[in-house]
Amino acid sequence: MRMVIDHDPRAVPLGLRTRTRVAVLIARWLARRSPTRIRRTLELLRRGARPATTEQAAAARNAVVLVSLACAGREGCLPRSLATTLLCRTQGTWPTWCVGVRQLPPFCAHAWVEADGTMIGEDYPADYFRTFFTVPATPTPGQTLDANGGTAL
Repeated sequence: MRMVIDHDPRAVPLGLRTRTRVAVLIARWLARRSPTRIRRTLELLRRGARPATTEQAAAARNAVVLVSLACAGREGCLPRSLATTLLCRTQGTWPTWCVGVRQLPPFCAHAWVEADGTMIGEDYPADYFRTFFTVPATPTPGQTLDANGGTAL
């Protein structure tokens, strides 16, 4: 399958490009940790952040994809979603970080971000994935803490 990847770091202003590269480095390091460690780290980092708007989350994701080939590829969903979340945090906001799997076979895990209840930058219908857990800006009513202290749906 052929794929076109937008990679143009110079399209991102220098200050934002620097913050994005740092977010990508941290995200790639964090992506090698266990899901529990990732979730706990994100839950610590989200404290005090405002929920990100769709525009803020989309701008952060776009910067991540333009700056990092590793995050832009089809297999880069975990570092891409983490970097997007971390970049939003540098601006005082937090999108909802999500992890789930495809509803229908074949099995495929995926990580993405949402804002205002919308998947950001994903070409899938809203019900394409079954969400396993999320890390929103703040726990929302109806979400419960699981045994590891994370939010579960």
